[in-house]
Amino acid sequence: MTAISSAMAFEWTKIRTVRATTWSLALYFLATLAVALLTGYYLRSSYDSRDSEALSTFDPVAAGFSGLRLGLIALVVFGVLIVTSEYSTGTVRTSLAAVPRRGVFYGAKLLTGTVTALVVSTVVVTVGFFATQLAMGDPQSVSLLDDGVLRSLVGAVLYTTLLCVFAMGLASVLRSSALTMGILVPLFFMISTILTNLPGVRDVAQFLPDVAGGLILYRDQPDDTVLNAWTGMAVLGAWAAAAVTAGYAVSRRRDA
Repeated sequence: MTAISSAMAFEWTKIRTVRATTWSLALYFLATLAVALLTGYYLRSSYDSRDSEALSTFDPVAAGFSGLRLGLIALVVFGVLIVTSEYSTGTVRTSLAAVPRRGVFYGAKLLTGTVTALVVSTVVVTVGFFATQLAMGDPQSVSLLDDGVLRSLVGAVLYTTLLCVFAMGLASVLRSSALTMGILVPLFFMISTILTNLPGVRDVAQFLPDVAGGLILYRDQPDDTVLNAWTGMAVLGAWAAAAVTAGYAVSRRRDA
């Protein structure tokens, strides 16, 4: 076994045995599915009461990702905890004794967390999307072969995974669960929404990581954005890369 694969096996053991991380992934699935079903049933029941303009502008693809907004909180918590839990308990010293090369230690943690987020997100995004479509029913629902559906499904998996990577990178810089989540949760789930609705800062706010990457969740690009689905994903990727790079620099220079 190479050093990185051994370190990844070590990290995977920690993810499986730490209750908070496994519960975070479970909540990611359950919260997404619950909101997806509730949204789908609401859209079905309100179909007859909506006017023609509302029906013509309705985006069934974006509606299929309605559950992700709440579920992503749990995924962000997962990304933060797999990094910061060792610092808060002091077990990072034991981990560094087992994996003394900090580059290998950091890379294994990031790779293990990224692969876990990618696999779980593939399941959560797919199940949540089609649960919404099933609950909505005809004539609102879409199928996998409809225009924009497959692109958005793939993009949604990348979007959720990259947000988790960004969270892990920032957590590696701050090394505090409370501080990192105190920044990310309000930013992703409140502040960015407010900023994108303010005319004076809307053009700048669309370059925030969650807003830029979130454009992939729409079948049709919003009219008031400079970015499109894939340039927005590139912006999110740049945010994630910057956070990971900063985390690596801190891990090399700062004592455990």
